[in-house]
Amino acid sequence: MENFNDLAAFAAVARERSFTRAAAKLRVSPSALSQTIRNLEERLGLRLLTRTTRSVASTEAGERLLRTIAPRFEEIEAELAALSELRDKPAGTVRITAGEHPAISILQPALKRFLPVYPDIEVEIIIDYGLTDIVSEGFDAGVRMGEQVAKDMIAVRIGPNMRMAVVASPAYFERYPIPGTPQDLTAHQCINIRLPTYGGIFAWGLEKDGREVKVRGEGQLVFNSLGMRLSSALEGLGVAYMPEDQVLPYIADGSLVRVLEDWCPSFPGYHLYYPSRRQQSPALALLADVLRYRGD
Repeated sequence: MENFNDLAAFAAVARERSFTRAAAKLRVSPSALSQTIRNLEERLGLRLLTRTTRSVASTEAGERLLRTIAPRFEEIEAELAALSELRDKPAGTVRITAGEHPAISILQPALKRFLPVYPDIEVEIIIDYGLTDIVSEGFDAGVRMGEQVAKDMIAVRIGPNMRMAVVASPAYFERYPIPGTPQDLTAHQCINIRLPTYGGIFAWGLEKDGREVKVRGEGQLVFNSLGMRLSSALEGLGVAYMPEDQVLPYIADGSLVRVLEDWCPSFPGYHLYYPSRRQQSPALALLADVLRYRGD
């Protein structure tokens, strides 16, 4: 079993590229650490580190060994940290990347219930329309549509199926004819969306009887903000393509008129996702459970 200690010692030296810094981290003397590495090299019959008076570098064998063992030690450390957190009440920061719509419609209402119960947990939500790499960017979790979640991630459904709605104000439709088909939208002032994941202007996806149509209408306004698209539609500046839940109250009170409703089928809703190979913190586990969709 002492071989594991030797491997951990090697990993520390290889990552720090210094016996002195690695020894300080491991709380041993540089000479004792150097002897540990020599013993490991002798047992393996391979030279793992090249030492000079100024630096330490891994050999080819050392680099290969480091690539193999470093992730394992990181996983063990993460597991131990997670276990230690269980001794106390849940605490810490949970960082989540999400689009504006799920942040407003799902995360924010859940946090109203969650945060008062767990006062030592902090939640940081970064609004980002890109398909962020949550591991490299240091996020604990992300929120995406169900079909956008990578297969190597754990996904927790946090919302119902969704629909979009094509809407404009009554005043707008006094100036422009009500569209009967998706193609009619090309003659309208479309309030467009720019999303980095689609490389530019987002095409409105409409579907009926198995026929899919992508509409790229022209218009004077382009936003990446949900609120500005909604307010512009309410002000009569154009036709907007919006998540249904955001416009239903305005349709009900007559502030907006819905068109092409039969061209807007439902599709899979939002999922919280996080890496399957990383032990989730108790704080994230609790939040995921609160967010879990328990509807139809």
